[in-house]
Amino acid sequence: MKPTASSCGRGIRVIGRKQNVAKRGGFLVSKYISKPHLLRGFKYDMRIYILVTCFEPLKAFMFRDGLVRLATQPYSLAKGCLKKRFVHLTNFSINKKADNYKKNTGEKKPNSSESASTAQDTNEENEMSSKWSLNELKAEYEKMGLNYDEIFK
Repeated sequence: MKPTASSCGRGIRVIGRKQNVAKRGGFLVSKYISKPHLLRGFKYDMRIYILVTCFEPLKAFMFRDGLVRLATQPYSLAKGCLKKRFVHLTNFSINKKADNYKKNTGEKKPNSSESASTAQDTNEENEMSSKWSLNELKAEYEKMGLNYDEIFK
């Protein structure tokens, strides 16, 4: 449940199926995906940036990179975890306050067989940071045996 006139994670609540919600305006209620795809046990989301230069006719350009935001506590549906914001929410404004929030320094270590700009060059320091680039996500998907390009389409 999210206030429509808010930002930075303010006012977001995960509510249970049996919880009563008053009928009033100003909130967006979404159905929760109870079995989301996880990265190393953590919930994540992607921020993909689109520039719309014209609506008629529609002209839109997608930026090649974006952000992957990870929760800072491992995902769980165990009783009592529903209220744990660091488990279920990926908002940077929320997770940067977590004790185990890890900043991505953006530093890369060159790989002897590849250039420093490829997705597989992410160093260990950034590997479990709380914010990744899409290139870092692509490298993780490859480790998981997933086809990033096919999924992204």
